[in-house]
Amino acid sequence: MTLKVVIIEDERHSRETLKSMLEEFCKDVKVIATASSVDEAVKVLSVYSPDVVFLDIELQPGMGFDVLEQIKDPNFEVIFTTAFEKYAIKAIKFSSLDYLLKPIDLDELQQAVEKARHRMDTNVYREQIDTLMQSLSRGSMRPEKICLATTAGMEFIALEDIIACKADGSYTSFIMKDNNTLLVSKHLKEYENLLSDHQFMRVHNSYLINLKEVKKYIKSDGGYLIMSNDMQVNISPKKKDDLIDAMKKL
Repeated sequence: MTLKVVIIEDERHSRETLKSMLEEFCKDVKVIATASSVDEAVKVLSVYSPDVVFLDIELQPGMGFDVLEQIKDPNFEVIFTTAFEKYAIKAIKFSSLDYLLKPIDLDELQQAVEKARHRMDTNVYREQIDTLMQSLSRGSMRPEKICLATTAGMEFIALEDIIACKADGSYTSFIMKDNNTLLVSKHLKEYENLLSDHQFMRVHNSYLINLKEVKKYIKSDGGYLIMSNDMQVNISPKKKDDLIDAMKKL
């Protein structure tokens, strides 16, 4: 199947470079239209029916997200592009959506195209976009949900329902309030970076905890925590002072 692509990018050179890379190096891809502004993008997307949209985050004027706000029930995949790894990237990661940093790496571009080709689940995508837009609408980027790509599919979970995250090799286990465990194929470090601004703390090499779910702090046996589900979590000695300070600020 040939993927129909629209490129929304305000810099002419970047727009033409991406078009060339897609058509020359990505199998069965056809760029059907391009746009350089929010208004132009909205018009293009009302006329064409792309499978995938490459959307620059920082358009002049406006933002790529402004385009999404004006499109009702989008039925295309979005791959964001940006030259800046700002807070918006965190919002995109919370939603498990794809993004590419400029200058765009060819291997990463090909991988993103193939993922979009095989994903294309409209209902899941719409919920991902909703999660993204809710995060961004809060200004200070205070998301209520995170989207996790598990072996069973996409799971949208509330941050308040997470008790802890546990490292499991190159995977991360999310331990939930309902006693379920979700296994995600990403390192714990990635979720430490995402959740550390949302009252989660890495207290041990193997554990990232929701500070609101700590029930007890036990000083004996080197120090450990009892979480709200009664699981025990060891504390790294170098993290004890930071943990106590963080708990006092709750």
